[in-house]
Amino acid sequence: MATDANRLGDYLKTRRTKLDPTSFGFSTRRRRTPGLRREEVAQRANISPTWYTWLEQGRGGNASADVLDRIARALMLTEVEREHLFLIGLGRPPEVHYRGGDGFTPRLQRLLDAMPYSPAIVRTATWEVIAWNRAAAVVLTDYGTLPPGQRNILRMIFLNPHVREIQFDWESVARGVVAAFRVDAARGGADREVAPLVEELCTKSPDFARMWRENDVQLRGDGVKRLRHPVLGTIALEYSSFAIDGRPDLGMVVYTPTTGADRDAIRSLVEPGPGIVGGMDWARSSTR
Repeated sequence: MATDANRLGDYLKTRRTKLDPTSFGFSTRRRRTPGLRREEVAQRANISPTWYTWLEQGRGGNASADVLDRIARALMLTEVEREHLFLIGLGRPPEVHYRGGDGFTPRLQRLLDAMPYSPAIVRTATWEVIAWNRAAAVVLTDYGTLPPGQRNILRMIFLNPHVREIQFDWESVARGVVAAFRVDAARGGADREVAPLVEELCTKSPDFARMWRENDVQLRGDGVKRLRHPVLGTIALEYSSFAIDGRPDLGMVVYTPTTGADRDAIRSLVEPGPGIVGGMDWARSSTR
């Protein structure tokens, strides 16, 4: 049974005993217990066998993030197991490895599609939109008509005159976007990945350059977004942001109609009747 006094050691021991020595080229002769030996884990992690033994025994002191990362690789830990190792070993999660859109599953797409009248998107830590439902295409932007590199929310806000025009209080919206983007990029381990985008926007948009220099940070977990939609007119959407479990570099944003009338209006674009054909045309024009 794991004890509070040696949670790290207990966890390391249980993880190594679950591994098959033959998978790593180690002999199974003269083994009294299952799994890898301590010295074999230490060898794979390139650390001292004595110190690794002390870590399991609860007398090795605090291991660095680098050592824990090497042990995690040596023990073939999953992302969730690696996070748990850092939480009990250092009291904090590990640094996030930015993965972009890798690993997006059909299950997530089905979740988006299950909200037919609520525009919903999944974005990366660099604010690239990598998935959306039909409601998002007809109300926000038809992302499918854009090359992948142009599906970036910041590029749309600062470089697309039409997107700027349909926002209520564009200045406030843009400031909030920049401040939240800065937080998401840092949390998602994407500082290096966003550098070219930031340089591009600073060059092309004096407004972005000004707001970026202010170094503001802000969380945008929920709120109300108002749009001047060319087909629906003025529309208000409550937005909520959700973390995707196991993927701190991805986030889901769902926009919910605030009234039944707004919901019915969106439905008229998602499921157009014989006389309603403007939804997708508007969405395409909004990206040009």
